[in-house]
Amino acid sequence: MNKELLDKLSVITDEEQSILDGNEYINRDLYYAPETSKHADEIDSARVLKNGRLIDMRPHVRFIHFPKHTHNYVEFIYMCNGTTRHIVDGQEIILKEGDLLFLNQHATQEIYPAGENDIAVNFMILPEFFDVVLPMMGAQPSALRDFIISCLTRKDLTSNYMYFNVSDVLPIQNLMENLIWNMLNSDKNNRTINQATVGLLFLNLTNHSELIHIASNSYEQEITLKLLSYIDTSYKTASLKDFAATEKADVYTISRIIKKETGHTFKDFLQEKRLERACSLLVRSNAPIADIAISVGYDNTSFFHRLFRRIYGCSPRDYRLANHSFIQ
Repeated sequence: MNKELLDKLSVITDEEQSILDGNEYINRDLYYAPETSKHADEIDSARVLKNGRLIDMRPHVRFIHFPKHTHNYVEFIYMCNGTTRHIVDGQEIILKEGDLLFLNQHATQEIYPAGENDIAVNFMILPEFFDVVLPMMGAQPSALRDFIISCLTRKDLTSNYMYFNVSDVLPIQNLMENLIWNMLNSDKNNRTINQATVGLLFLNLTNHSELIHIASNSYEQEITLKLLSYIDTSYKTASLKDFAATEKADVYTISRIIKKETGHTFKDFLQEKRLERACSLLVRSNAPIADIAISVGYDNTSFFHRLFRRIYGCSPRDYRLANHSFIQ
């Protein structure tokens, strides 16, 4: 991470200084609603977000144990330096530098004391913030899109957290630094910039679905994530039979899981990916249409033409003519 940003985030806060001075417990008045601060387990957005903000950020408080709690807002944590240990819905998660952890309103979290060089930032987000972010992700089902919808609807999912091991994905690291910088330097158009940055972040995370970790008891969501990643990388030759074999499962079971989790079939996803790639090649290259059809997995070019016309309402040639000049 940028040294200037890390230095700002490393400054000992007043709250941390009181802990270093001997305070062994968190100050509940800083986190819980006044009427329930003595016994509640739900951290209140009104205590941690400034008035009128849909998103706010603060460095994670070090040196102290945070007992088991929930949030009435969405939280995601970015590990800037070092490590932190979390227990989320009973699962131990060790966040390392560059990792991300998303929690919806149903997740339970416990955090063990962090050291001085263990620097993380917590983003507190009200669901309304995602009203702009969600349309940026398009309509294609994904685990991350389902997670955002669960935040908006407060629906309890099988897995209420998502953990991303993305330290080696440079675009995601750059977007996180941009977001932190913008949050520390409040300029005009701040909310719009934050929403656009988070939208780009989520799009990039979706492109790396193989790096998403969800609750170990959510086998069906794990299978769905693997399937989307498989189609994304192997769309030309992908088959349901081959995917099922790699997962040591039968075709019927995989088909049932995919339909249940997404409302779509393997064929739907494969067709969408192949045609999406074909459209890109039509407008960004001068390759013959027959070659494009073969390159995306359709050896029968007549079938490709019929399918393309059924989905897009025009021939591949007309699509190219209508969009090629626009791209140029």
